[in-house]
Amino acid sequence: MGLQPLEFSDCYLDSPWFRERVRAHEAELEKTNKFIKELLKDGKNLIAATKNLSAAQRKFAHSLRDFKFEFIGDAETDDERYIDASLHEFSNFLKNLEEQREILALSVTETLIKPLERFRKEQLGAVKEEKKKFDKETEKNYSLLEKHLNLSAKKKELQLQEADNQVEQNRKHFYELSLEYVCRLQEIQERKKFECVEPVLSFFQGLFTFYHQGYELAKDFNHYKMALQINIQNTRNRFEGTRSEVEELMNKIRRNPQEHKRANHFTMEGYLYVQEKRPAPFGSNWVKHYCMYRKETKKFSMIPFEHRSGGKVGDEELFILTYCTKRNTDTIDRRFCFDLEASDRPGVPVTMQAFSEEDRKLWMEALDGKEAVNVILKILFYSAQLDKIGFTIIKKCISAVETRGINDQGLYRVVGVSSKVQRLLSLLM
Repeated sequence: MGLQPLEFSDCYLDSPWFRERVRAHEAELEKTNKFIKELLKDGKNLIAATKNLSAAQRKFAHSLRDFKFEFIGDAETDDERYIDASLHEFSNFLKNLEEQREILALSVTETLIKPLERFRKEQLGAVKEEKKKFDKETEKNYSLLEKHLNLSAKKKELQLQEADNQVEQNRKHFYELSLEYVCRLQEIQERKKFECVEPVLSFFQGLFTFYHQGYELAKDFNHYKMALQINIQNTRNRFEGTRSEVEELMNKIRRNPQEHKRANHFTMEGYLYVQEKRPAPFGSNWVKHYCMYRKETKKFSMIPFEHRSGGKVGDEELFILTYCTKRNTDTIDRRFCFDLEASDRPGVPVTMQAFSEEDRKLWMEALDGKEAVNVILKILFYSAQLDKIGFTIIKKCISAVETRGINDQGLYRVVGVSSKVQRLLSLLM
């Protein structure tokens, strides 16, 4: 199995698996860079050390034989297969040349060294710089997002709107950079096939020019060279032909990412911050999870994943959803929140925070979420009258709180678990 393709639509989901595929492409480019550096070193040894020519050629042949191009997708084309196998064929030709112990031509510098050095510095070097920008923008985006989500809902509406606009602009910039980086990664994966092989092909052609005793071998090589040139040209033509189509697809995705979301078996998926409650006085901690939900089975799964910590994927947690309720800002000091309850943990809701109000609406719609109901007012209005007995009960409750809990931190500030409050009120009524 070769490299997995990078979908433009995945730039907007930015899932853990998308990051894994990006890292695989980066690792392949790093392997190519190391291969080119080694190949260049070997080529210079051929020029500088005539007396060590035999050893240098063996090493060069060894490097060619062991390297293999990775391809994108599930199957190689015939051209890719021939291009990939060409390095092994070159190695065999070098072994035959070694038997004749001929001297390497001086033209190696122009036909091999300079093109590969230029490709490594200009093309692979440019991708490395774009990787730095992509990693830096990832850090900036999620840091700013986390800082933004920590804003108190009690701030002025103008301040909150300004902060929302800033986050949205930064997110658009991040998606733009992500799209460009994905396009660049796939472009360089295709480009290296002919940028790396063509100089090697030219090097071999130069060798036969300077080797008198290699004349017969050059004749045998000629038919293979012609076939390989066709394979390389076919690959180049496909690259040039599809480049405009790829850019058009990228722009189409950029204009409306939600419309072109990749089809899968999940009703909704994306990142949410999950509130993890800790013992007093530590309060709670908000951890980013990648969440997935299937409405048909009501299965909700979430995986902790932090982009800034090396992208390590945590353990998946799966539960069956029973209900979803919107959280109002008067019950929690964060915006865009909603509660979920699992079938195996009744009465113990899990509080989650979306990235924006629009994001929360999408999740609420997918999860069949309901608006929050003020339990106290509902019970008082429909179930009981505040008569003499009622006043007596309320006075006793206030007396109990002031006697037993007046010194408890957060008693008049922290909202209780809604299910427990509802059961207590029902019992009281």
